[in-house]
Amino acid sequence: MKKILLTLAIIATAILTFSACSEKKADEANNFSIHRGTNLSHWLSQSEERGEARRQHIQEDDFERLEQLGFDFVRLPIDEVQFWDEKGNKLPEAWELMTNAINWAEKHHLRTIVDLHIIRSHYFNAVNEGDDSGNTLFTSEKSQQDLINMWYQLSDVLKAYSNDSVAYEFMNEPVADDHEQWNQLIVKVHKALREREPQRTLVIGSNRWQGYETMKYLKVPEGDKNIILSFHYYNPMILTHYGAWWTPIGKYTGKVNYPGVLVSKEDYEAAPDTLKPLLKDYLTQEWNIDKIRADFADAIAVAKKYDLQLFCGEWGVYEPVDRELAYKWTKDMLTVFKENNIAWTTWCYDADFGFWDQQKNDYKDKGLVDLLTEK
Repeated sequence: MKKILLTLAIIATAILTFSACSEKKADEANNFSIHRGTNLSHWLSQSEERGEARRQHIQEDDFERLEQLGFDFVRLPIDEVQFWDEKGNKLPEAWELMTNAINWAEKHHLRTIVDLHIIRSHYFNAVNEGDDSGNTLFTSEKSQQDLINMWYQLSDVLKAYSNDSVAYEFMNEPVADDHEQWNQLIVKVHKALREREPQRTLVIGSNRWQGYETMKYLKVPEGDKNIILSFHYYNPMILTHYGAWWTPIGKYTGKVNYPGVLVSKEDYEAAPDTLKPLLKDYLTQEWNIDKIRADFADAIAVAKKYDLQLFCGEWGVYEPVDRELAYKWTKDMLTVFKENNIAWTTWCYDADFGFWDQQKNDYKDKGLVDLLTEK
């Protein structure tokens, strides 16, 4: 009888110890450590390429190049329309390309953030384009469950990768009317993913286009060490999006200054009357490294509050922008990132904000690369 009791006691102790270790493991931070990266945009997201053109767009040599340049991770945007048809059936080729990319990243010592960029129930630019009737994510239980189901299917494939290698950004640039709508959805998706993957790093951004100014309204589950907080930053837009056809401010063709007051009184007076309301702030506000520091303050405070890594997932300058101005702004951004241990991914690698030209197989902006890689 004593032997039986002793055996039962040993078993019970082992179960309790295993349970405690499991709980402790779920609470501990993994080794998904990031610093310098770029977005592999306009490939599995925001692109009409299919078939051979899509297959050839990103290859292993791209990851080899990024490793050699000193990048340590990539953000990989993916869109629902490339991965599932309208009936919810998986489209196999995109899944193969995604896993190829992650495998190549691992081979070349790069970590990957898989970013669900655009879904059918939510497109971040719909509001700007004047029709957000299709944005049902924050008003429909079905749309929210569809989002969770997409992540269940992604998890089924991606859970094979180490927690130290792959992270999930379950929503890009949420645009909810009320900040609490986004906070409540965070709770739902976080709970669903944690039931399947207790230690996977989750990247969570702020409401309203992942704006730095809305970080103070963000609520994240406390006690979870495997969360990275994300914001995006393209200010001042008159500089970073100069000449960008898709934005109203991109129609301005006058001179821009940086650092300092961005638009002179003379250039303001010469601008079309339709643009003057957009230019007023740039006429009086000084933009420089201290302005960037001030803009980042709320985001930095939130990261400190939760004791979590802060990450700027998108920032960059449109290709036609004067390179001297672009470099000055980029230097200031990098300085503030370094001062505050903020990880970052540029927007982007090879598209219209990028530094690599896939068609020419050469750098289109070596000066920018040298800045980013501290050469």
